Amino acid sequence: MTLPKVKQDATDARLAALGPVPAGGWSAAARAEALARVQAAGLPGARDEYWKYTRPQSLVQPDAPEAAPVEAEAGDVPTFDGVDALTLVFVDGVFDAQASDPLELEGVSIERLAQSDADIHWAQAHYGTLEARGQDPVSRPLAALNTAYATDGLLIRVTGTAPRPISVVYRHEATTSDAMLHHVVKLEQDAELTLLESGPAAARLNHVLEVEVADDATFHHVRAQGRDHARRAATHIFTRLGRESTFKSFTMTMNGALTRNDCVIEMTGDDAVAHVAGTCLGDGDFHHDDTVFITHDALNCESRQVFKKVLRNGAVGVFQGKILVKEGAQKTDGYQISQSLLLDGDSEFYAKPELEIYADDVACSHGSTSGAIDEEGLFYLRARGVPLAEAQDLMTLAFLAEALQEIDDDDLAELLSARLWSWLERRRAG
Repeated sequence: MTLPKVKQDATDARLAALGPVPAGGWSAAARAEALARVQAAGLPGARDEYWKYTRPQSLVQPDAPEAAPVEAEAGDVPTFDGVDALTLVFVDGVFDAQASDPLELEGVSIERLAQSDADIHWAQAHYGTLEARGQDPVSRPLAALNTAYATDGLLIRVTGTAPRPISVVYRHEATTSDAMLHHVVKLEQDAELTLLESGPAAARLNHVLEVEVADDATFHHVRAQGRDHARRAATHIFTRLGRESTFKSFTMTMNGALTRNDCVIEMTGDDAVAHVAGTCLGDGDFHHDDTVFITHDALNCESRQVFKKVLRNGAVGVFQGKILVKEGAQKTDGYQISQSLLLDGDSEFYAKPELEIYADDVACSHGSTSGAIDEEGLFYLRARGVPLAEAQDLMTLAFLAEALQEIDDDDLAELLSARLWSWLERRRAG
């Protein structure tokens, strides 16, 4: 199929700016196939239905829009700094060995994508594989672009229960940095890992995380996107779940000019569980898009999508979520909720929930609401002497609580709740 000229020109310009695909090594074939996917689909444009509510221009144009990093304030530490974790640091998309812990963790093999150029590697069977599967039924060319050109990332293979989480800390220092990071995580049978991600990675980020979860394995993922308001980011999570496996992912977003988070989940083993959730707080020219696609292709699986957005001063929120239940995926339990709290008349929320079901013994539901702060609850707090601004913030935090409850680790949930409260306090102080 011939691409429209506008899309073809935009794709050609971006590819020309990137130059040749990194050559050699075990990932060469996957990179070449990914480049072919980009050339066939073209990069996303304003007329693509899948980008109906989010303009991808600044994610696609050849050069990254400038975004000055925000200077750290006294006492300002990475979100998960207090967690006992193996810490790995990337600065503007490049691994910083001096700021990181050694790549050593019991039951876990960790390597850098940038340094694994041998001809044979365990990740060869996985790099780009789930991303390629995730191109159907909707193409995701930004993810394919990442597979073709990613310059760094982590290759993590988990064979047992990791004794502590892996915390990946991103730092943004260059105003024009344009990073592509690609992580591959493979959990063997009965393995378990918690992966934490935090910080602004670059002025513009294209991020892919591929996670293969084998039978009886468990993967927890908690991500905190925030800090630099001018940054732009497109992230993709692709995962496939085996029998009786568990995948849980939570993302908190504060600040950012444009953030698009895609999550594509395949449930191919019976009795698997997949939860994906998120909260965001947006102010002014903040645009945040969560797009989720979950496929049930096995018996007795459970999925939950829980997303809450708080928007004000013209901020825009988007949620697109779909549950696809394939023929034979009986006893599916699928739940999807997206809600927004609009703190003024200038903010906007767009929701597109979808169910597509080809099995007859399932329990699937979805819902979406958008509204203002509950006046009765506000009156209750005001009547007890709570100032108006603080009462509104308490109501806001209570609204976000359902999504935070999707985090299994109470300490991590409390930590993120404290971060949300701090953000509200700073805005309240003006």
